[in-house]
Amino acid sequence: MKKRKLGNSGLEVMPWAFGGNVFGWTADEKTSFLLLDAFEDAGFDFIDTADVYSRWAPGNKGGESETIIGKWVKQKGNRNKIVIATKVGGDMGQGKKDLSAKYIRKAVEDSLQRLQTDYIDLYQSHWDDLDTPVGETIEIFGQLVKEGKVRAIGASNLSPERLQESLRYSKEKNLPAYQTLQPEYNLYNRSTFETQYEPICLQEGLGVINYYALASGFLSGKYRTEEDVNKSVRGGGIVNKYLNERGLRILKALDEVAAQYQTNQASIALAWLLARPSITAPIASATSVEQVKELAKAFQIELDKEAIEKLNKASEPQHAPGP
Repeated sequence: MKKRKLGNSGLEVMPWAFGGNVFGWTADEKTSFLLLDAFEDAGFDFIDTADVYSRWAPGNKGGESETIIGKWVKQKGNRNKIVIATKVGGDMGQGKKDLSAKYIRKAVEDSLQRLQTDYIDLYQSHWDDLDTPVGETIEIFGQLVKEGKVRAIGASNLSPERLQESLRYSKEKNLPAYQTLQPEYNLYNRSTFETQYEPICLQEGLGVINYYALASGFLSGKYRTEEDVNKSVRGGGIVNKYLNERGLRILKALDEVAAQYQTNQASIALAWLLARPSITAPIASATSVEQVKELAKAFQIELDKEAIEKLNKASEPQHAPGP
């Protein structure tokens, strides 16, 4: 297991980004500390969060995940060993997505305070704000890099056009550029990333830290019927999205490859991602120490060509039929 580069940022990470959306939601502070301990003990160093995590949970206001991570890092004294990625621009109560300079200037200070650190390794625009020109966002990010508050910048959920416009602006103005992209991508959801974003990432040398790497847990193989879905807090929406002929075909291929490698389906789904040249570090979360240990095994697996081909064929994106 080797470290991988986050674009041309100079940052290198182990190839698993722990998804911090569970902290303060399905994992309380005590559990979160145990999860992070297990993650670090397994040799990993990259944590992805956002200021809005986990605002959606009853009684939360946002910032809970960053606060927990900050307390853990402070307690462990391991800030120089951990790469922290967080995001800005989501609705923290202001009623809209916001990537304006004024908003980011305040939001970064709030994140730094919650994380109990004086710098963020990777600061990402979370959602696009079409009311703010890309140049304004890049300019403020550039100032934060210059001030040492941010080491590198990344983007998530930008349209291909706005992503390219942002990269062009950075080049023209000689400003820090997005070094990473955080798109939705997994064995089931392939076509949007592969057709619209992957060519840009490969051409521009962007690191890819994809979210929903396990399709909300569907690719772990634990959801095969509507009854299975109803047992989980995070199961909502899976029936409509994934429990169909193609989804079950993907699970069958995962079952077969997992048996061949004597491991679980989630590990194979992650190993498939890691075999793709554009992917740097998939984001996956866990809610138990056992899950962390199981997921860690995925990063030791190197799939052979036949296994990759079997998974590719089973998950071939469905394109709209021609006229």
